[in-house]
Amino acid sequence: MSAADPASDPVTRPNQAHAFARSDRSALGVWWWTIDRWLLGAVALLIGLGILLSFAASPAAAARMNVGDPFHFAIRQCVFAVIGSAVLVGTSMLDIKSVRRAAFFIFLGAILLMIALPFLGHNAKGATRWVQFAGFTLQPSEFMKPALIVLVAWMFSEGQKGQGVPGVSIAFGLYVLAVALLLMQPDLGQTVLITIAFGAAFWMAGVPLSWVMLLAGTAIAGLFSTYFVFPHVADRVNRFFRPEAADTHQVDRAAEAIAAGGLFGRGPGEGVMKRHVPDLHNDFIYSVGAEEYGLIFSLIILALFSVIVIRGLYKAMKLSNAFEQVAAAGLFVLVGQQAIINVAVNLNLIPTKGMTLPFLSYGGSSLIASGLTLGLALALTRRRPGAYAPSEGLAKAGAFA
Repeated sequence: MSAADPASDPVTRPNQAHAFARSDRSALGVWWWTIDRWLLGAVALLIGLGILLSFAASPAAAARMNVGDPFHFAIRQCVFAVIGSAVLVGTSMLDIKSVRRAAFFIFLGAILLMIALPFLGHNAKGATRWVQFAGFTLQPSEFMKPALIVLVAWMFSEGQKGQGVPGVSIAFGLYVLAVALLLMQPDLGQTVLITIAFGAAFWMAGVPLSWVMLLAGTAIAGLFSTYFVFPHVADRVNRFFRPEAADTHQVDRAAEAIAAGGLFGRGPGEGVMKRHVPDLHNDFIYSVGAEEYGLIFSLIILALFSVIVIRGLYKAMKLSNAFEQVAAAGLFVLVGQQAIINVAVNLNLIPTKGMTLPFLSYGGSSLIASGLTLGLALALTRRRPGAYAPSEGLAKAGAFA
């Protein structure tokens, strides 16, 4: 090999390898150099922490449910994590047109399953929210949420074009349909969640402030009315405001677990209070982590969600396309608000909602749907040509034009 050959130069070789990696035109190569790796890393850490907490919670949950294998739930969570990760990566590789198309078919399928729930659904804890098959349960509303946000953002953007498409009316129609089916289950927590995300998308779309205030007023009035319509809602509210007159065993044990953890926790597998919390492996997984790993661990979880929401909203605001901006912002709000509600319940700041902590709580529907939600958000915020201002996007993604 001659000295003039660039490949023989030890200084040139690393640069060539780096240039080759940046110019990789394969689907995976383009995805890697256009995805927001900070967001991807934060999600990967949450999935890893979810597996860690599932091994902490599984023995106590298995003992309470008389399951022979103490790590039954942990093993299943690992399987769900693999599927959820594959869904997240696969969805984040979609182009904008495919994002809209996927959202349409997912929403259609989820709505059809929700319509069929009164006839085919599995009833648990007084609600019919799941379809059961082959030993697994699927909660259609978990998949309906991100698809709804993408569709209403699409309709808002079409309505702004002034081409005769009644985008706002269609968006409200989709929202009302989803809320009606949720209340039939009943599932007030998911109703509140999609209302907040829908309101965020509504506001991001640039509609008049008076409309936003009207929507907020209607939502608040509807929330108060559920106290008189649904007995289980009244029961939870009464228990929250008058704990001395009701059974608050689960919330009390969760609060004690968080307090017992202190700064650094009792240690892996040393948690005691988790044995007394029926829903420790799903709705109250945050309290399990706080008891065994302490306050610092809890703050790390909150920091990861903060990174995802704050950086995600920052990226969404920088997008140049109205649809992409509204859809991405709505999806990040959806994830952040669900995390806030779950943690607030664990800290006994609001009445219990029966809502999972994204990526951490046990459950296939929750984990896979969370992967779908952030997969769609990551797809919308990728650095593709024209997505951002030249300094933010084109300069970085020019190699993929």
